[in-house]
Amino acid sequence: MTDKYAVLGNPIAHSKSPIIHAAFAKQTNQDISYEAKVASLDDFTNTINRLIAEGYKGVNVTVPFKFEAFDAANHIDDSALVAEASNTLVFYEGVTAAYNTDGIGLVTDIQKNLGVALQGKRVLMVGAGGAAQGVALEIAKINLAAFVVVNRSLEKVHEMQRKLGSAKESDITAITASSFDGLEGQVFDVVINATSTGLTGSALPIPDSIFTSSTLAYDMMYGRETLFMAQARLAGAQVADGLGMLVEQAAEAFSIWRGVRPATKSVIATIIAL
Repeated sequence: MTDKYAVLGNPIAHSKSPIIHAAFAKQTNQDISYEAKVASLDDFTNTINRLIAEGYKGVNVTVPFKFEAFDAANHIDDSALVAEASNTLVFYEGVTAAYNTDGIGLVTDIQKNLGVALQGKRVLMVGAGGAAQGVALEIAKINLAAFVVVNRSLEKVHEMQRKLGSAKESDITAITASSFDGLEGQVFDVVINATSTGLTGSALPIPDSIFTSSTLAYDMMYGRETLFMAQARLAGAQVADGLGMLVEQAAEAFSIWRGVRPATKSVIATIIAL
């Protein structure tokens, strides 16, 4: 019997997840179906309950439902605990288990696909919202020289610091909170844009001086040249978008569901060619 999975969002028609998971299933000989489904903005829990009743084995969850997915679960994996947000749910024997694969997807893309080792590096993350909180733990697990988070509201950064302080991992890099003015005179090996400015076409108040020719400027957004990417490129940095992260986080979710981790290189190439 074919096992059923889906990705939930609103909107969701743009999602590349059905193509990605179809490629994973073919590659690993897994008998699954995978659909994109619109979830009601005010009825997410009932959507989950309906899918469970219809025999679905799990779902991916995208904006704006990652916090609702966390709340809908009765088992929380450590990967979702710090962020208090989930992008992957598993359904079995009355259990709804919540995972967050965004952080693994980001770190794997940077280190494996882009070839940039993070250990011992100075990392700046711009933003402290849901996207940033979803990846902070996996970044902090690496022995960084510094992990700086800049945000207009420092209270959100302090919240991230508190959450990481409560993580079960004992050996994690502490976050340093910074205002945008505090970035003057600092240089970073990796700069990650975790804000939604790519959607709004807004510029970030970051100085060009944080970039060098050896800096990786990584925008978690994909499918467009953002102003952050354009600024970093003009400053001489290496630039990447979040397409590889999208595929790698999907591979981690697929591994959780099916017990086999698919290869991603050819799938990334397929999505780029679309």
